[in-house]
Amino acid sequence: MTDKTCLIIGGGRGMGAATAREMRARGYNMALMSPSESCETLASELGGVARRGKAENAEDTHAIFDLTMETYGRVDACLIHVGGPPKGELLEISEDDWDKANAMVLKPVIRMAKLLTPVMEKQGGGSIVNITTFSAFEPSLTFPTSSVYRVGVSSFTKLFSDRYGPANIRMNCLLPGFTDSLDLPQKFADMSALGRLARAEEQAKAAAFLLTDDSSYITGQSLRVDGGVTRHM
Repeated sequence: MTDKTCLIIGGGRGMGAATAREMRARGYNMALMSPSESCETLASELGGVARRGKAENAEDTHAIFDLTMETYGRVDACLIHVGGPPKGELLEISEDDWDKANAMVLKPVIRMAKLLTPVMEKQGGGSIVNITTFSAFEPSLTFPTSSVYRVGVSSFTKLFSDRYGPANIRMNCLLPGFTDSLDLPQKFADMSALGRLARAEEQAKAAAFLLTDDSSYITGQSLRVDGGVTRHM
């Protein structure tokens, strides 16, 4: 076992929970946050710590960061996995919902970067991974606010990696396709070149690759793990 620590924002269920299990299997101490008690249940299973909260709430993200530092004294890897922002007909989406999408998708990444960077600089490095969506570079009218703000996350990721790469702090994005942790009809599985939904555990292995030194020379990238749904080269 190592003394490395992984913090997961959105680590109670689905891809976040699967990544928590994968990172624990790799020897990381775990700190988890999610809106429900699921993060507490999983943390107990994994021998970690947890706090309920929402990524869009600054007080909540500060609190789980503080708990992680108080418990383990370091953060080597951080996964940021937020919920789905509001949807709707493009020009019928209210300004409040656009603001909510920004608060849910982009601002948590910036906020966590501000918290984590001084710690990772002092440690000599670290890795941050943002889970976004396969549609980041192929905007979809089905997910308008997500398409707009998640590509902003990729842009921020590139800027961050340029600025803090010399400090050995890496940031990447994982762009998942349709995954079995969501209750989706067969038509979404059929969109994949593989003819099936991704398993949450498959997404977790990709996330763990980016979070650990397995990807030590990869930064500023947006890795699509979508089973071939997108056509973007």
